[in-house]
Amino acid sequence: MNKNVQKSDKREYTLKIIPHQGGDVRSLRLPMKTIKYGVATICTSAILFVGAFCYSSYNASLLQKDQAELDELRQVNNIQQTQILQLAKKAANLQEDMNKLDELEGELRQLTTGSASTDKPVHDGQGGPGIKPNVDNINETLDSLAQNIKIRRANLENLKANIVNQQAKLAVTPSIWPTNGEVTSRYGLRWGGSDFHPGIDIAADIGTPIVATADGVVIESGWNSGGYGYMIDIDHGNGIVTRYGHNSQLAVSVGTRVKKGQVIAYMGSTGFSTGPHLHYEVRVNGKAVNPDRYL
Repeated sequence: MNKNVQKSDKREYTLKIIPHQGGDVRSLRLPMKTIKYGVATICTSAILFVGAFCYSSYNASLLQKDQAELDELRQVNNIQQTQILQLAKKAANLQEDMNKLDELEGELRQLTTGSASTDKPVHDGQGGPGIKPNVDNINETLDSLAQNIKIRRANLENLKANIVNQQAKLAVTPSIWPTNGEVTSRYGLRWGGSDFHPGIDIAADIGTPIVATADGVVIESGWNSGGYGYMIDIDHGNGIVTRYGHNSQLAVSVGTRVKKGQVIAYMGSTGFSTGPHLHYEVRVNGKAVNPDRYL
């Protein structure tokens, strides 16, 4: 027989249950083997319970952490959405300002070209799918606005150049009245067809100021023996010359550069004249034309 074979433990324990108010005493015999199994079961259950509790606590901690991160992400997302909406509003305002600039540019072009604006019927129909603003379409809008700004800058530079050219052209084009007074004789035939008048006569008191009707250079200033008396001729370029006759005094000399509206002489009745007045002529390429076109 093998001496190392462990003998089974046959010990037994008796558990007595004694009621407080008397009664039968109950006895419960528990073999040592059963007690060992019971203790082992209790320990195992305790270990499993502790493990389950720890695992549950760990999962709860992870869930709490995940919930905190999710709340933080939601908060960040809400902030980003708010910022996106604010940026979208700014982009929309910029786009509206650009549209107003387009309208202003159109009005300026109409003014410079002299074309009358045509009233178009106003319609306000709108539609299309509703797409919320996001980073992509906002960036696309801003890129489009940046490109439009470049185009608008170039257009406005061209418009500015056109306006400057027109102003320069207008400055040297006779376009104002040379003096105040009453028109006593127009351009054309007069006195029953016996005389052709190459200018316009404007009568007022002697000494009434006479002004240049455009920018130019004085090419004649002095006495004219052909009937104009004290006369001034101003060259405005582009073949245009204006003439001012019958003056009492001259305020500029040959070679003087004058500006539109600058006083150049004072009204008189010198030369072939029946009374104080200004004889005003506009000559194009040496030929007198009707001054009414330039008044």
